[in-house]
Amino acid sequence: MQHAGNDALLRLWQTMVLIRSFEQRLQSLFRAGKVPGLTHLCTGQEAVAAGLCAALGPGDRIASSHRGHGHTLAHGTPPEPVMAEILGRVTGLCGGRVGSMHLFDSERGNLGTNGIVGGGVPLAVGAGLAAKSAGDGRVAVAFFGDGALNQGVVLECLNMAALWRLPVLLVCEHNGYGEFTASDEVTAGDIHARLAAYGLPVEDIDGMDAALVLQTAQRAVARARAGDGPTAILARAWRFSGHHAGDAQDYKDDAETRAWRARDPIPRLRQTLLERGVPAERLDRIETEVNDRIAAAAKAALAAPEPGPDRLEEKVYA
Repeated sequence: MQHAGNDALLRLWQTMVLIRSFEQRLQSLFRAGKVPGLTHLCTGQEAVAAGLCAALGPGDRIASSHRGHGHTLAHGTPPEPVMAEILGRVTGLCGGRVGSMHLFDSERGNLGTNGIVGGGVPLAVGAGLAAKSAGDGRVAVAFFGDGALNQGVVLECLNMAALWRLPVLLVCEHNGYGEFTASDEVTAGDIHARLAAYGLPVEDIDGMDAALVLQTAQRAVARARAGDGPTAILARAWRFSGHHAGDAQDYKDDAETRAWRARDPIPRLRQTLLERGVPAERLDRIETEVNDRIAAAAKAALAAPEPGPDRLEEKVYA
């Protein structure tokens, strides 16, 4: 953390607080029956989204997974249209049509969250190929979970990105589970070795340390922009929430969960900021402002209408 200044660390912390507040509010709404369908929360994994997206510039693109609210918010989409979209309202990011797993924001270079396991990886690799062909210096990021490393298209994309030296960051959020099953039970060999087998540099890092994620991402982005090809980032994190918002998580070991919760990235970075002289009052004020904003976003979304049949054919192309 010594390489990042207080302002950069404060921005990281504020982004993580925003994501956490958003996800906690969404879980409450889900339990109250206000969220149509399932939603997959990233609580606990905020450091990966915040640190990675902080290293990106205007025009860089991301493609996400089904657990993508944090990536969307960290990449600059305001929480209000995201909340409204997940609640299925006309004021949503996509008019209330797509919900949690297909958030899309072309204006900010977000190629979408994705309900297909590993489905965002070919989108990011395609964006990387386009950027290399155009020579525009853009970088693309693919976020995916460890379970996606058993998906054929992901392995094909790793091969293509490495072979063609594409400006892509391949970010595996390794939380140890694919849905409700421990990854070790269904994945042969070692995940790090599997990534390295493609000749990719692999950054195997603590994904609960936002500053470390940022520093790692900055190196990988610089490498990609210089034409030196892709980097795989294996960010070991933990989802405090279940596979989906209604998951009781009775398949997890309690002692392991407690150990990971003790490494919560938000209080961890808050403590660093306090030690660096940032007043506690300033941090408390930021938390209050963020929580108030998310509460207002939820209230406004719930007051907005759902899309009617008259909007069915909007943005549908033959």
